[in-house]
Amino acid sequence: MTEKSRTPIGKIVGASLIGTTIEWYDFFLYGSAAALVFPALFFPESDPLTGTLLAFLTYAVGFVARPLGALVFGHYGDRLGRKKLLVISLLLMGGATFLIGCLPTHAAIGSVAPLLLTALRLVQGFALGGEWGGAVLIVSEHGDARRRGFWASWPQAGAPGGNLLATAVLAVLAAVQSDETFTSWGWRVPFLLSGVLVLVGLWIRMSISESPVFQQAVANAEPVKAMPIVEVFRYHWRDVITAIGARFAENVSYYVITAFVLTYATGPVDLEKGFVLNAVLIGSAVHFVSIPLWGALSDRLGRRPVYLLGAAGVGLWAFAFFPLVDTKNFAAITLAVTVGLVLHGAMYGPQAAFFSELFATRMRYSGVSIGAQLASIVAGGLAPLIAVALLQAYGSALPVMVYVAAAAVLTLVTVFVAKETRGRDLVTLDAPETTTSAAKP
Repeated sequence: MTEKSRTPIGKIVGASLIGTTIEWYDFFLYGSAAALVFPALFFPESDPLTGTLLAFLTYAVGFVARPLGALVFGHYGDRLGRKKLLVISLLLMGGATFLIGCLPTHAAIGSVAPLLLTALRLVQGFALGGEWGGAVLIVSEHGDARRRGFWASWPQAGAPGGNLLATAVLAVLAAVQSDETFTSWGWRVPFLLSGVLVLVGLWIRMSISESPVFQQAVANAEPVKAMPIVEVFRYHWRDVITAIGARFAENVSYYVITAFVLTYATGPVDLEKGFVLNAVLIGSAVHFVSIPLWGALSDRLGRRPVYLLGAAGVGLWAFAFFPLVDTKNFAAITLAVTVGLVLHGAMYGPQAAFFSELFATRMRYSGVSIGAQLASIVAGGLAPLIAVALLQAYGSALPVMVYVAAAAVLTLVTVFVAKETRGRDLVTLDAPETTTSAAKP
């Protein structure tokens, strides 16, 4: 590709941000619905807390599918390029979300309803498992090393952007509809809205160019015969472990702060769902702004120092988070969510550049994706389940605080022993022995 035909970095960032915002909107919408309406609609034969646990179980299924999506999308993304796979992931996610909005409930078709819900959740997880790696890589591989942390953090902002959009839609519906109306049909509106958002995202993503770093790697390298994932575990297995450990506190803290808090606040604390949704809405807005700032700071100080600050911060803040929610005071709850998300952003902001700088180009999509998504099963996917189970078993939030702190310790140790990656040239990572050895006799 000539320099003239190369898409400007601003447009690449915009396309990735809008696409990831839509995909995370779809994914988080399910999490909010799992806490608010799915227990009654799809698991009505259970008691309220057990019904919530079952709803979060289908929520966790989406995380189980993410490594499979990472494996499939990573393989073809490393073979065919980043752009094509990003378009496919958006179509899959949007289609599954739209169909959830069309699903009949348990009252209409019985036990088939939760089975269909689970199947569509699997598709969501599969799509998101492939989306994340491609979105951060196409930005990382277009940008320069000096500002990679800043540019690559923008697709990361799609997570709070999607959560912000999903929470805002739910908050508006909660404000203008009665609980009966929302439970009857209002919950379907945000899922059906996904169809419109996907069309916008596709139009934007189709207009960008392929990663120049990937194109250069393809042009310079011999044909790669081995599967990229095989090469990842041959040359980058330590980096996969680094990615898994680094994701642990980031994933656990985020889903406790944004998903489990809805169950905790509307259950034991006995608050209205609109009250809590508004607090999450404000926190997500601040989170959206903070992520690029943390990414930019990592360009100055390094990925590790900023990441370590975030991990230590969420581990300590967990012990203030739940007491603040217990006050039932809106300002206190908003403070709890906002500070927690800002500290989470110190991990999430540098993460895209940090992980991108670990892997060679012809196996980068696979390495970044599988490392991040393997962590999602045991960290993010199980976090609401574990938190609900701990609350149910002990009748207190203290075990949940300890759980978040333990995840933070694991991430602190992992990142502390990892090497600093700031300033690495992505092209020089493509050492001959890591990109061509599989093609040699």
